[in-house]
Parts: sequence; C-alpha cells; structure tokens
Amino acid sequence: MLRRHPLLRANVSSISRYPPLSQQSGCAWQRRYASGEAGEGNTGHINVAPSEGVLFFNNLLPLTVQWPQRMLVMFTPRTPVLTREQRFERAGAASPSEVVQNAIKASNLGLGPVTIVEVLPRINEAGAFLKFSHDESTDPATVAEAVRQHLRKNKIRPWWNPFTSVKAMLVLGKPWIEDLYRLPSRRLRVEFFPTQPGKEAAELSQEQLYSFFRPYGKLSDIVTQPSDSKVVPRYAYLDFTRIGKAVMAKNCLHGYTVTEAQGGGQLGTMFRLTYEKKQRTGWIWDWLLNHPRVVIPALAALVAGLSVTVFDPIRTLSIRAHITRAFHIEDNVIFRWFKTQSDDLISKVQQFRNASESDEGGMQVVWDDRKPDIEQIQSWLMETADTFIIVQGPRGSGKRELVIDHALEHKRAAHKVLVIDCKPIQEARGDAATIAAAAGEVGYRPVFSWVNNISGLMDLAAQETLENELLKMWNNTTVALKSIALESRNKKDTDANLSDDEWLEAHPECRPVVVIDNFLHKSTESGSSMVYDKLAEYAARLTTSNIAHVIFLTNDVSFSKSLSKALPDRVFRQIALQDCSLETAKRYVIQHLDFDAASPNPTSADEAPRQLTPSQQRADLRELDHIIPLLGGRLTDLEFLARRIKAGETPTKAVNEIIDQSSSEILKMFLLLGGGSSGEDRAWTPQQAWTLVRSLARSDTLRFNEVLLLDAYKRDGEKALAALEQAELIAVQSSNGRPYSIKPGKPVYQPAFQRLVGDKVLAAKMDLAVLTEGIGIESKRIGELETELHLLGELPRQPGELSGRIGWLLGKIAGCQGRIEGFERESAGLKKVLSSEY
Repeated sequence: MLRRHPLLRANVSSISRYPPLSQQSGCAWQRRYASGEAGEGNTGHINVAPSEGVLFFNNLLPLTVQWPQRMLVMFTPRTPVLTREQRFERAGAASPSEVVQNAIKASNLGLGPVTIVEVLPRINEAGAFLKFSHDESTDPATVAEAVRQHLRKNKIRPWWNPFTSVKAMLVLGKPWIEDLYRLPSRRLRVEFFPTQPGKEAAELSQEQLYSFFRPYGKLSDIVTQPSDSKVVPRYAYLDFTRIGKAVMAKNCLHGYTVTEAQGGGQLGTMFRLTYEKKQRTGWIWDWLLNHPRVVIPALAALVAGLSVTVFDPIRTLSIRAHITRAFHIEDNVIFRWFKTQSDDLISKVQQFRNASESDEGGMQVVWDDRKPDIEQIQSWLMETADTFIIVQGPRGSGKRELVIDHALEHKRAAHKVLVIDCKPIQEARGDAATIAAAAGEVGYRPVFSWVNNISGLMDLAAQETLENELLKMWNNTTVALKSIALESRNKKDTDANLSDDEWLEAHPECRPVVVIDNFLHKSTESGSSMVYDKLAEYAARLTTSNIAHVIFLTNDVSFSKSLSKALPDRVFRQIALQDCSLETAKRYVIQHLDFDAASPNPTSADEAPRQLTPSQQRADLRELDHIIPLLGGRLTDLEFLARRIKAGETPTKAVNEIIDQSSSEILKMFLLLGGGSSGEDRAWTPQQAWTLVRSLARSDTLRFNEVLLLDAYKRDGEKALAALEQAELIAVQSSNGRPYSIKPGKPVYQPAFQRLVGDKVLAAKMDLAVLTEGIGIESKRIGELETELHLLGELPRQPGELSGRIGWLLGKIAGCQGRIEGFERESAGLKKVLSSEY
C-alpha cells in the first residue's frame, strides 16, 4: 500500500529522471554505499578528511512512530542493482543527494566541484547523513548554506505531516552513529568531557549553551547540574520544543569541541550528547499531592458516583437478602430436602436442642399472661394508621421476645421482619465503627467506612459525614423494604390499577415490620442524640409513606420526647410492660423446674407409670409464697431464682443470695467512689444515691418533687435523678409526661436497700458523708449571707428600709448555724459507731 501512494511514486519517479551527478556541471558523483546505520565499517563514526564535510537531513521519514519508517524502506521496489541505502533514498520524503544536486546547480555562491561520497541513513532518527568532498576553494559551510537556501525556497513537505519540512545543517562535531534501540526524545543530555585524558573540562553556563543549541530549534528549558552534585562528568539538560529539533542538534553537535575563546577552558571542552527520556509521571503525582483540596473532593465524588451506579444496587440486594434470609441455610431448598430425608437424625438433634434450650421453660406462662398485649400488637399491624408502636418496659421484662417471637411470628415466617438493635450502634466508638455497626444491623454491604475517616481529616465542603452515610444506608433499606412489600402484588388482582403507594396504603397486612430494639440506649451520652434523631426520622418516613410498620422497644420512659420530633402530629400506640404478677411469677418458677422432666417422646399411660414432677417432689417450694414478694416479677430475676433452686438450693437461700448480690452491685456501682465509672463521669454523687437508698428502704414509693427539695438534690437534682434512672437504680413513674413518683429500679432492690441500711457501719459511713456535705452546704450559705451583710455594713448611712433585710439575713444565718450544730451532733454519734463497730 505504501508503494502505491501517489506522493511516494512521484518522489521515486523524480529520482529516476535525474541524470547521474558525474554528468552534471559543477558536481561529481561517486556511488558509494559502504556505510550503514552503524557508521563506516560499523565503527559508529564517520571518517572525515580535511577536504570533506557532512550534512544531516531530518524529517525524511515519520519520526514519532518507528514501524512506518522501516515499512517505507522495506516496501520500496527492489532491484538487483539497488542497495538498502538507495532504497532508503527512494522511500524518504526527499533524496539527500538529489537535494544537494539541485542546491549546487541553483546556487550563485561560486561553489567549486562537489563530490557526493556516501549517504548514511538514520532510520530511527528519520534522517540521514550525507558525506561530500570539495576542493580547496570551497568551504563546507558554503555548501551547507547553499543547501539551506535551496530548501527554504523549495520546501519539501512530507505527505504524512505537511506541517513540517525537510531541513539540512552542517555537522560540526564528530557524530556517534549507533544502531542501538534508543528512541529520540525532546530532551538532550549534554556531558562536558575534556579533550585530553586527565584534564578538566569547563562547565558551560545556560547562556553559553543557549548560543550553541538555539540555532537548531527553539528550546523550552535548560537545566544545569546542581552545584552540590558529585556526579561526573558534569552535565546539563536541554529541552527542545520538538523532537526533530533535538535530533538535528544531537547529530550536528555531538563531539564538538568548544575552544577557549568560546568558553571551553584552556584545552577546550567536548560535547557528548545523548537522548534523555523525560519522566512524565512524576509531575502528575506531584500535582496530585500538592492539590489535596481539589483531588480529595474529586476522589470523593468519584467514589460516590461509583457507589451510586455500581454498589447501591448490590447493597439493596444485600439488605433484601438480610431481611428475607435468602442465604440462610435453614431456608435453603437443598437443606430442606436433606431435612426431610433425615427425620431420625433431625429428631435426635431436636432432642439435644430441647435439652440445651431448657432455660426457656416456663415462658409459656408469661406469654399466656401477656396474650392481650400480643393480640393488640397483631391487630395494630392490620390497620393503616401511620404512627409508631412503642413497647416500653424495664430491662429484663421480655420486650424483645414478646414482639419478635410471638407478636411477629407470622411475619417472621414470611421473612418480613427487620430488627435494628441500637445497642451496638450506640456503643461503637468513632464514625467508622458506627457506620459499620449500623450496616451490620440492616445487611448493608459493601460499606466503605474508611472514607469517612479520610474525609473527616480535611476541611472540605464535599466531605462524607456520618449523617450522610447513615442517610444513604436508610435510603437503600427503604428501597429494599418497598420491594419486599410489593412482592404480594399480583397483576390479576382487582386493584391492580392502583399505584404502588395506593396499593401499600390499601394493604397494611402486606407491609414488612421494622423493629428498633434498645431505642434510647445510653441516650444521656454526648453525641447520641444525632443517631437516635436520624433513626426516628427514618422510621417516620417508613410509616408515613406506608412502606413498613415500625415498632420501638425501649427501656426509657421519656421516649415520647424524642419520637415527637419525628411525628409531632401523631398519637403513638403504646404498650407498657410491667413485672409479672406474683401468681404468674410463682407458676413461671414451677414450670421452669418441671420443663426438663417433660419427655420429648412421651409414652402412654399403659406403658409407664406416671411419675412426680420435680416441683412435686420438693416440699421446700412452699417457701415461694413468702419469697416471691421479695423478688418481684422481673423475668431475669425469676429465671436466676429457678436456676439456683434447680441446682439444689432452697428458695429462701436462693433469694437471700440474689438479694446479697444485688446489694453488692448497688454498693459498688452507686455508693463507692471509683465503682462502675469514675466520679468525674457520673452525674450523681454517692450522697445523692444513698439518700434515695435510705428513703426507699422505708417506703417503696417517693414523691418526685419532694425528693428535689432535699439538700442533696437542690443543685442539679433532676439531672442526677435522670442519670440514676438510666443506671436503673430507680424507676421514675410519669403521668402525661410529668414525673410524679420514684420507685426502686427492680423489685429485688427494695429488700436490697433494706439490707444496706441495716448494715450499721455502712449506714454510719454514708450518713456521715451526707452530714459532712450538708455542713459544707450550710457553711457556704452562711458565707454568702455574711458577704451581703458586710456590703450593707459598709454603707455610710443605714436607711430604715434595710432593717427588714438585715433581720432576714441574721435569721437565715442563725438557722444555718443551728443546722450545722445539729449535723455535728449527729456526726459525733456516727463517728462513735465507726470507731466501735467492724
């Protein structure tokens, strides 16, 4: 194809029309092609006699791409009399010998006879050397000037790049002609060598280098060797704007000797030129490192774009699989087949499971007692009211089991229940851990929580925050829940013409259920309100858009304050779980004891005689009527009691052990400094906790506002009571959002309080601490009153109007002093107890 190109054919035909140079006037032609790309005799150099000169032609072949150069030479028509160099002349944009012939013929510079000695092609550099000889009357520079003027008047433009033209210049140095695989580049490395071994070479300045190399083409930069560099020989870098200019300079000035007059030193300095590949990746990396405010937002935007387009569909599928248990082994078709084929094995496994789950025994009594609550929740799930369902109860009251295992049993069978536990989310430390915990609750995968850590270090407007990450997580969960809700829709239904939103509103029974457990867990900690507020807003969107029912499980009685922000115009549906009744508690303990005695494969009455149950065999269970009122109806405490009785203890001893253990917990967590948490982190003082312990030991209910009037609670009293309620020492009862009474946090705490107060040494120690604090408060109050009296006494005159104020201040001081004296008398008696009792 290259042979048939019209420009190439025209060039070849024009060469054939020219007669030999030996037949033309002023020029002699001698055909010599003894040299190749490695110089004469493959020595890498051109031997030049005193009456000879060398020209270099560039842009004869494509320079930027190497393979077309060799293809042009390869596909040039072969004849037995043409050598490789002759084919090169025919394949190039111009024949160097023809150019010299035409230049000498058209020159008016008075040139003598010129003989073309040889042409040395440089295919890698897209050029060629032309060696010529002349007589004594002709100067090589004059021949080069004639050729330059000819090419300026008659521009030869290659067909592959018509914006360039063929150039020719005189070779001043001693070029190194090598056939190594070294590609030309815009940068030249100029090394300064001495003309004699062992001598020193001069290092040329940028100005001197510019004067030598600028005639060959425009320079973009000159980089000299650092002054502190120890690299020898000394060198400099020259950056040309085009590769062709660098090729011309390299071939014309390599081996050139700079004389002393030109700045080359006493003995002169010789140039050694090589191509230097300029590293272009470094500036990109430097730019990225030096512009973080541009790169990091761009990277975050790229990650966000990939997250939306690639990862969001995967995350939605992951959430859907988490809810529907698509990858759970027990719901797998193959597992079900093996289960049906292995009835005997499964039955043995089930027997083992029943034995291992014996702790669940007796719970049926509780669920029978709470059956109205279960039915109430199930009926609410069949209605279209867009509001929350809140199940509130103290810790250990069985809220989670009531809702998930019983009220939502049919929903769990249909795989339409999503449980979000706030406890791991709230207890996570750091934004990355919080995001990972929230993602684990809804099955949000993959999650890149580390991006939040990186972006959080920068003050950027487009950074990813915890709030944004949670919002994206909830949005993906909403899409998954909506797809699950619409699974039951059929195009053959009578209401198939309804939109998705209208259909969801008309079919509340098809909506999935989102259970938010441990809501407001550790809500008093700083930074927790944001997570709970966003979770409440997300739940509000689910309910108002009819995508899912939302059930909150919480221990906090002040839940309405937080949830009202999300749904201010709705009335919540609430179920308050209380402790079991005493009768139910007794039946729970008895059935818990009898649970293991139930045979998984009971025999008929004819096959085996009826045996007594464990509860019927024990006569000490009559004590339950006396000890159950002490323990109360808290499920966790009843289960602990049943285990101890099952281990062989009597009910009375078991309850005493539970009360002692509760007393130790109260003492360590609330009354001793350094227990539970440091004193700086606690919002209450041991004196405030002891005041409640002593008061609740005498009465099981205290008036909320009456407690605030006590000296220990006059400063930040409500804050301290809220913290004690969160720590479950007390339980605050409210009516219409207003607290009105205080009770022990657990029923078992009532006898535990009495046992602590009955300890004379502990009571004396804590009472002494309360009195000491009271003395300090009264002394501080007296100081404030005396300060005011002092100010009034400094007045120049004592108006009669101040007599009442002065009398009031004196009366207050007298009252404070009287209380201090009373406190000191009581303290003296307590100190005697501490010094005499162990």
